[in-house]
Amino acid sequence: MVQSKPAFPAPRGIFILCLFSVALLSAFSVFAQQAGPSVPLLFDSRERLAKPDLSSLVRLRFLTSVDFPPFNFSDQNGKLSGFNVDLAREICGELEIADKCQIQALPFADLQKALAGSQGDAVIAGLAVTPELRREFLFSRPYLMLPARFVRNTAVSVIGTTAAGLAGHPVGVVKGTVHEAMLAAFFPAIKAQPFDNKEALLTALKERKVDAAFADALQLSFWVASPASDKCCSLFDGPYTSEHFLGEGMTIMLRQNDSVLTAAIDHALATLSRNGRLEEIYLRYFPYGLY
Repeated sequence: MVQSKPAFPAPRGIFILCLFSVALLSAFSVFAQQAGPSVPLLFDSRERLAKPDLSSLVRLRFLTSVDFPPFNFSDQNGKLSGFNVDLAREICGELEIADKCQIQALPFADLQKALAGSQGDAVIAGLAVTPELRREFLFSRPYLMLPARFVRNTAVSVIGTTAAGLAGHPVGVVKGTVHEAMLAAFFPAIKAQPFDNKEALLTALKERKVDAAFADALQLSFWVASPASDKCCSLFDGPYTSEHFLGEGMTIMLRQNDSVLTAAIDHALATLSRNGRLEEIYLRYFPYGLY
């Protein structure tokens, strides 16, 4: 089986988990004093999606993993947690099937095979939507886009508040990534300086070896808020989204014969988007915002 990639190009694992943990802890005091950033609505507020009849549904088994913080991970007590986990529970509540809802964690590499083998009914784990997967599975509509952002060293003088002000400045990017390609395509006037990995990029930014960096907003937002940045930097302009470079966004994957359940999940996502519950979950895990 070919392992599908996550829905954004940032690496899974300890780096982002550490950033998430320290940034989230420091966020609580700030968040208590001011309103958090909003999540863009991906559903038209005027759109009404029909709620299918799920009375014959025996159970709904969501499959996820534990290596994709802050979306799905094991907390310090070993409890399955994260944005996707809370969203799955909200979906079940909105569909009035909470008593039939189960969430199980598997290794990320096993999720596709487990769904195909009917070991679960839906995968909510950040799988990237690809043409190959669309031939085998159904996908819900996107519920969250993961944009790219600039981050700048605040000690550097930049003219204006848009990316145009970075023209002529050295801007770091991890080489061989979609962000390198996206930076070249969107901002040809910016002087790109490639680095081997994200850690080297952020170290160079902190030490002013580059004036700014371009990468995924998920990692940048937590890094800027964490002690690792030493308050050197801030997010700058954006966000920037691109289906071509960054994919369709976060979706839920289901089997091809589950069109009714897919429609039900779309209905729940649209409702949660309209009534603010989706934004509440977003602010719980992204108090500093991605946008």
